[in-house]
Amino acid sequence: MKLVTFRTAAGTPQAGIVEDGRVTALGRDMLSVIASGIAPEPAGPSCDLSAVKLLAPVPRPPKLICVGLNYRDHAAETKMEIPKIPTIFAKFSNVVIGPGESIVIPAGSDRTDYEAEFAFVIGRGGRRIPASRAMEHVYGYTILNDVSERKYQMATSQWMIGKTFDTFAPMGPWLVTKDEIADPHQLGIWLTVNGERLQNSNTRELIFKIPELIEHLSSVVTLEPGDVVSTGTPAGVGFARKPPRLLQPGDEVVIGIDGLGELRNTVVAEAKLP
Repeated sequence: MKLVTFRTAAGTPQAGIVEDGRVTALGRDMLSVIASGIAPEPAGPSCDLSAVKLLAPVPRPPKLICVGLNYRDHAAETKMEIPKIPTIFAKFSNVVIGPGESIVIPAGSDRTDYEAEFAFVIGRGGRRIPASRAMEHVYGYTILNDVSERKYQMATSQWMIGKTFDTFAPMGPWLVTKDEIADPHQLGIWLTVNGERLQNSNTRELIFKIPELIEHLSSVVTLEPGDVVSTGTPAGVGFARKPPRLLQPGDEVVIGIDGLGELRNTVVAEAKLP
């Protein structure tokens, strides 16, 4: 099923089920739905999807974990070695935004970049989860744009500061439960800017797949219901193109992944202080 976090004009954010162009309220937030371990049942009225505002499906994940250099073609275009163990960094959860919201280019920046990514969401938490049992801990899948400010990212060996400006984690449009996706490692993934396709790949090209990532991450930290793990981006990022194609105010960025829909966001400049 497709699950969303939405808000009506007069209501507070809550989780819902999307079916046939309508959303039915679940009467609680998404983290509660995920943590319950029980298939969600409608608990409120339904309304047309066009009449509500969609937020990120997991608006404030307990952890937002990102994997770098996880497609062979992306490692090659950045002239970096294929990693032998996963490259891990994080984004702060308050930078998550939903479909239709604006990516804000920081004041003074001219190197803000896009990264189309396939993300999975933890359902059942745990520590030291073996790869052979890892998929039992996955709740579902969504789309994430790992927006990056390359000037900050490349200034030091630590990537996080360039990855976690406000609005730099668009997510959505929904969370698709894992039973809907036969093989998460056989999904087409693409990104366009103003209709021009700049990234085009498939999740079969991932270096470290979901079971390996869960085993590796849970050997370090306890994974919790609602944690989001974004699995990396394929080739075609803006700074590696010739000439570079960095984001500009007015751009529309669309990411599509087979079975997960399309995530659309526009780009604006940060408002100048008076």
